Amino acid sequence: MQDYDPGAFPPFAVTVDLAVFTVREGRLHVLLVERGEDPFKGAWALPGGFVRPRESAGQAARRELAEETGLSGETVADLHLEQLRTYSDPDRDPRMRVVSVAYTALLPDLPEPRGGGDAAQAQWTPLTAAVLLAFDHDRILADAHDRIGAKLEYTCLATSFCPPEFTLGELQQVYETVWGVDLDRPNFRRKVLTTPGFVEAVEGPPRRTGGRGKPAALYRAGTASALHPPLLRPEGRHA
Repeated sequence: MQDYDPGAFPPFAVTVDLAVFTVREGRLHVLLVERGEDPFKGAWALPGGFVRPRESAGQAARRELAEETGLSGETVADLHLEQLRTYSDPDRDPRMRVVSVAYTALLPDLPEPRGGGDAAQAQWTPLTAAVLLAFDHDRILADAHDRIGAKLEYTCLATSFCPPEFTLGELQQVYETVWGVDLDRPNFRRKVLTTPGFVEAVEGPPRRTGGRGKPAALYRAGTASALHPPLLRPEGRHA
């Protein structure tokens, strides 16, 4: 190692960016922050920031998410972060060469976040809103949306959008919102209840929903992580 010269290689920084989704009022929302500093001061962006010398990318992602959005430490600690991909185009950041490790996560509906750190404010924004994001975050967001749409087919990821106890109607709404389709209720119910480990019935009285029908039975996430068989979206329709 005595002949190794780290100065022989140009330095670059590593950052993390997070595409965090939730379902609110029947629409898919993404968590965005308003940048409080240059570059792109005043523009909207995904939460994220630089990885510190003594932390992993995953640790940096949770720290930045808590700092920039005001989400509670408990919420961030329990959050399942999935690494999306690495973005390394040489000119993606005007400050210097920056490589970003992107993550995606799903949350049940939570109160409005608040800004912090170098974020002036934070908010849940409908995915369909025409908002031009800083850096290459539009690309990251599109990739993350594609990923969660695909993963809903063969994993139990959809339950992450739901509260601890939910109705099958609420679970169906997650699929319809993310995929942008209408699903047949009896067929969806049959597939969910016959898939081993997908959901578990909750003992106790059913919960009355907003409709006129009878109260609906409650369920919680089951023990399975993958769906066998997969719950495929209607042919030709993609998120």
